Amino acid sequence: MRGLRVVEFFGLGPGPFACMLLSDMGADVVTIDRPGVRAHPGDFVARGRRRVALDLKQTGDLETARTLIARADVLVEGFRPGVMERIGLGPTPSLAANPRLVYARMTGWGQEGPLAHAAGHDINYVAITGALDSFRARDGEIVSPLNLVGDYGGGALYLAMGALAAVIEARASGRGQVVDVAMCDGVASLMTMFHSLKAMGAWPGGPRANMLDGGAHYYRVYACKDGGHISIGAIEPQFYAELLQRCGIEDADFFAQNDRARWEHLQDRLEALFLTKTRAEWSALLEGTDACAMAVQTMEEAPRHPHLAARQTFIEHDGRLQPAPAPRFSRTPGAIQNAPAQIALTPDEARSLWS
Repeated sequence: MRGLRVVEFFGLGPGPFACMLLSDMGADVVTIDRPGVRAHPGDFVARGRRRVALDLKQTGDLETARTLIARADVLVEGFRPGVMERIGLGPTPSLAANPRLVYARMTGWGQEGPLAHAAGHDINYVAITGALDSFRARDGEIVSPLNLVGDYGGGALYLAMGALAAVIEARASGRGQVVDVAMCDGVASLMTMFHSLKAMGAWPGGPRANMLDGGAHYYRVYACKDGGHISIGAIEPQFYAELLQRCGIEDADFFAQNDRARWEHLQDRLEALFLTKTRAEWSALLEGTDACAMAVQTMEEAPRHPHLAARQTFIEHDGRLQPAPAPRFSRTPGAIQNAPAQIALTPDEARSLWS
């Protein structure tokens, strides 16, 4: 990624996260921000960039933006459809000035369609795809999966992948293109396996009635004696057998692992069992074995877990502990290039970049 030039128009959520990923992998990302905005030093998503403050209603600042776009490999913007066109920075003039440019557009609903101009947030984009309906508590209440599924799974990751794929193609063809990243499209794509399971008859029930949505007794979270929780994911027969053996379960009721008619009863049995020991006791008994069990960690606990600590999954940068760059590369390792920029470049400094 070294040498990849990215112009990011300031936004919230998936666009900045995608640009954080690109920066962590070595891209040179310059964020066009509004005048007077200061980055918070704890805004880890904003790490690894240089910032330039531009008022795009001013002719001079607009020309500075055009200069950066003309020299960039990738442009990332997350405005509603038509906004970039109205200020004169849409795909047509930008690609005319820079034919190899990858113009990556991030929205919830996409650049076209009945909802294209409607407001929305992650939870709405997840709702329309059928994904949100699967995140239910046992009493049927729908539980929001944070904004990991829409903003970051269906949005940021698809933007990063799509932009890099387009860069590879542009380097071969000499021609850039527009990448239309819609979170509703990305979430629908993430649901491919579940549509496949449904098509094969392996996802017959409604929410909380299937193997991976908490319906199966061997794939869910259980409360422990001390109020902590343990996650169980013993899908394969040999792993399920080890779970039973380590838990001291010899009751034949448990042997028909995939008899759906027994799942609710077996969940009740396991709920009672896991309440007999603390989270630490279950962790000592099951964690690190083929029983596929892991104590549920809080955000504060996670960096201290021995496995994550050994891998340095969380690192300290500029005096603040934060998630490390991922994935990992053997020859060109990723790195946090710098903390969130507190001082923005001036327009004059920005115009000299990449010249």
